[in-house]
Amino acid sequence: MAGRRARTGRGWDASPPRTGDATTPRPRRGRRGRAEEPDPEATPAPPRDEAEVAREICLRQLAVRPRTRAELAGALAKRGISEEVAAEVLDRYDEVGIIDDAAFARAWITSRHAGRGLARRALANELRQRGVDGEVASEALGELDEETEAETARALVDRKLRSARGEPDAVFRRLVAMLARKGYPPGVAIRAVKDALAAQSAEAAEFAEHIDADALADAENDLDRDSRPLD
Repeated sequence: MAGRRARTGRGWDASPPRTGDATTPRPRRGRRGRAEEPDPEATPAPPRDEAEVAREICLRQLAVRPRTRAELAGALAKRGISEEVAAEVLDRYDEVGIIDDAAFARAWITSRHAGRGLARRALANELRQRGVDGEVASEALGELDEETEAETARALVDRKLRSARGEPDAVFRRLVAMLARKGYPPGVAIRAVKDALAAQSAEAAEFAEHIDADALADAENDLDRDSRPLD
């Protein structure tokens, strides 16, 4: 009957059909909501030149900090750059001075010695880890003389002594171990700590008088040689 509600098994139902039903097609989205379909006639971008990619990788690495040739070669290898292309790019960078392992070694030594107080042995190990040639590293390390190294060791000890607590013998062992971790030879480390303790207080000076720096250094050197692996 016109104008009357249709009766269902659950009673009178005047609600319109729901658009979310599985049988009801969803309305199409407007143009702004529709994802653009790829153009089948569009021309694909040409593959990038491998040398260009290699140069970009190197420049990104160098933007962070100076790098050795070995470090850049490792970065290129990780990105899948062929050895031939990597060598070509790095050779060119060598020619124009963008990478210079000798200059890198000198700057690294200056920075790490002044900033962290590292001695030549520790610095040589760091340069070796970064792929610097042994002869290049030795030449750069030659600019750090023994007198400068001893002065730096003493400055490190004086700074640590300001907050050191404990008996003089315990403080002595801790400070010598600190210098050893920074690469200082036993003789340099022991003499620096002994002299600093002698200038600190009467108690520390009395303890320092009984320290035979030469004998202790010889013992430490013997221990160091015995602990090295056999060739």
